[in-house]
Amino acid sequence: MNSFSDLFQTYNWDETRQSIYAKTSDDVLRALAAPKRTLEDFKALVSPAAAPYLEQMAAISQQLTLKRFGKVIQLYIPLYLSNECNNICTYCGFSYDNKLRRKTLSPIEIMQEVAVIKEMGYEHVLLVTGEANQTVNVDYFKQVLSLIRPHFSHISMEVQPLDLEEYQQLTPYGLNTVLVYQETYHQEDYKKHHPKGKKSNFQYRLETPDRLGQAGIHKMGLGVLIGLEDWRTDCFFTALHLNYLEKKYWQSKYSLSFPRLRPFSGGLEPKVEMNDRELVQLICAYRIFNEDVELSISTRESPNFRNNIVKLGITAISAGSKTNPGGYMVEPQSLEQFEISDERSPAEIARVIKAQGYEPVWKDWDSCLTA
Repeated sequence: MNSFSDLFQTYNWDETRQSIYAKTSDDVLRALAAPKRTLEDFKALVSPAAAPYLEQMAAISQQLTLKRFGKVIQLYIPLYLSNECNNICTYCGFSYDNKLRRKTLSPIEIMQEVAVIKEMGYEHVLLVTGEANQTVNVDYFKQVLSLIRPHFSHISMEVQPLDLEEYQQLTPYGLNTVLVYQETYHQEDYKKHHPKGKKSNFQYRLETPDRLGQAGIHKMGLGVLIGLEDWRTDCFFTALHLNYLEKKYWQSKYSLSFPRLRPFSGGLEPKVEMNDRELVQLICAYRIFNEDVELSISTRESPNFRNNIVKLGITAISAGSKTNPGGYMVEPQSLEQFEISDERSPAEIARVIKAQGYEPVWKDWDSCLTA
């Protein structure tokens, strides 16, 4: 098997969906009691049949997370470098067909943003851009990484998928982690949501984590945008993808995110709504299925939800985020990628974490061990 794409082709979306919705209470109880959970168990845990067992799932999820990660929550912050994008995406404020002023931060502007982020206490930064290969490309990323590497213990990137050789070029510059979300594993719907631009190539995006594994990237992040398609089926394929990657690229670490579609300029209404209880169910299902994977929650979610999820399985949380280039200082009014739901400061979030008996961690010590 050369790539995940080969495995993916052996699955049928509709059949997978039907098998999830056919799961019973007995299947759920079997999954909860199993010493090691399978992909079939994961189907049961995300199925409607698991809803009455949410309390049990939460207790197991909390126990597994404490055993593996202890009482620590990693704090991170996104640094948006550019809203330039050559893709048309139906769900994104940066989409090429949105008439807005495009902005890519210069080296001086980047360091102004970094100064503000450092004042907040952050050691872990996530670099985010639109997908514009002419301007926001590997040379630009090298320049940015060279600039900011002395200031952070951990640097993640969420940018356009790159070729294997390009990832290999970036690792010596201090790149630790790459996040690449498939958005949806529903191939036909993927085409509807990405009608123009390089992102319309479903296959190239699907095989990106394989290239990351081949490049020896320390950690990679997966996920889908919840609201584009049936979330239970999409998240099964995320679990399938994770399962494949962990076996093939066992040297790498993995994280999962579960962003729900948020309002933005140009506004797409979610095809599928996921309520808060269902998101808790998903988080617990991921943790019960895989006790090693890191789970992160962003400022897309409400303050109340984020307060209550701290103990239930997540390991990383963002705070004080701005989703526009220059949002911290340079150009606070530039267009956001999506609306923030939790606008509390990092210090406030740290207090919330401490109040629950957990320790907010600003520095990713793991990167020191792998340096």
